[in-house]
Amino acid sequence: MKKLFFLVLLPLLIFSCKEKDEKPIVISDVKPVVHPQWIMQGNIYEVNVRQYTVEGTFNAFAKHLDRLKDMGVQTLWFMPINPISKVDRKGALGSYYAVSDYTAINPEFGTIEDWKQLVRAIHDKGMKVLIDWVPNHTGADHGWLTTHTDFYVKDSTGKPATMFDWTDTRVLDFKNEVMQDSMIAAMKYWVTATGIDGYRVDVAWNVPAQFWLRAIPQLKQVNNDMFFLAEGDKPYLMTSGFDAYYPWEMFHKMVDVAAGRRPAFALDSVKNKYDTLYPKEAIPVYFTSNHDENSWNKSDYGTFPGPVHAPFAVFTQTMAGTVPLVYSGQEEPVLDSLSFFYKDTITFKNYGRAKFYKTLLELRKNNAALAADASFKKINAGDPKAVYAYSREKDGKKVLVILNLSKAAQTIKITDKNLHGNPYNLFMGTNETLADREWQVEPWGYVVYEYK
Repeated sequence: MKKLFFLVLLPLLIFSCKEKDEKPIVISDVKPVVHPQWIMQGNIYEVNVRQYTVEGTFNAFAKHLDRLKDMGVQTLWFMPINPISKVDRKGALGSYYAVSDYTAINPEFGTIEDWKQLVRAIHDKGMKVLIDWVPNHTGADHGWLTTHTDFYVKDSTGKPATMFDWTDTRVLDFKNEVMQDSMIAAMKYWVTATGIDGYRVDVAWNVPAQFWLRAIPQLKQVNNDMFFLAEGDKPYLMTSGFDAYYPWEMFHKMVDVAAGRRPAFALDSVKNKYDTLYPKEAIPVYFTSNHDENSWNKSDYGTFPGPVHAPFAVFTQTMAGTVPLVYSGQEEPVLDSLSFFYKDTITFKNYGRAKFYKTLLELRKNNAALAADASFKKINAGDPKAVYAYSREKDGKKVLVILNLSKAAQTIKITDKNLHGNPYNLFMGTNETLADREWQVEPWGYVVYEYK
């Protein structure tokens, strides 16, 4: 399969974020990072298996594959599929991120054969599979706590340590190379035994660069077309082999703009920061919700309520460099949080946003102007405090996006002659002349033009 290569902008010294006083790690042989070509115009849909169906199983979720494929979903990211520790368990069912066995299936979801069958079904439909990996810590009764106590960071009393209020977990010690090798072997298992296409890595920001520079090349020796998404926005992750990162700062700025605390142009400050800190090829995975933001911070129903959601969703789908993310139930939409430690089934009935997402996902798939490596140009289209507009372009294809990120109607005028023409209004289904024209966009409105 064709791949896109880029050289990592990596200095000779890579610093671990594990400890501030840790000595720099000298890297003498840094290989180029390789983006799978399939992700460049792709997208990610996060699957919360427990809450997705009444049964909460792989087999029950499989019944949604055709619907998701029709909506334009390309890559399915499954939250952790491993067994959950019972010691210090939170709530009735526990956190998915308190893993008790790295090479087993959570019996709540089914069997290993059920999982393999699901992966085959997904691949048969031309879709990809990512699984969530939790390397920073294990659950409180993981087998290593008995067989390899030296795999763990110790607290002041000599017991395996915890972080924050994650009392159901114990922190792993990445200074232990035997632990690193054991972790890498477990990660290889899911690639070789079940054929997954990559990993979303939990708390990647607290695992040192040295580990990723060992692990990712070894995994790519098994499958060189894998994709790696880091939960984190530390620049070192993008020089350690990851394809993509969590743009948390942009998400939080979006929330501020949606609440009226910041003007639309405040988004530029974050983009400019990312452009400075990261290699230009690094991929931000933009979102209006994910499992953390939904369960704990009321996204997207509280952070982007009602009509406020749409322009920000368009932003996440069309912004520079991005691979967009949609969380389970956003297409319904689910206007509530999904419980983290209990059964809290999503009710699918109306699919009120499915057509909206399908329109955007299909545009991304079919138009190179929205590829992760397509160019970006900010456009002056109205009051910069309220209007955020930009064009994307690649291989002779062009898309213009106009967003009203305010609660008042805004006057729009396109002065850039290169954008006049007679573009196709994606959501209205009409061609429109933009030269010598002013018009109003409703509060929280959006326009996407495709130049054909």
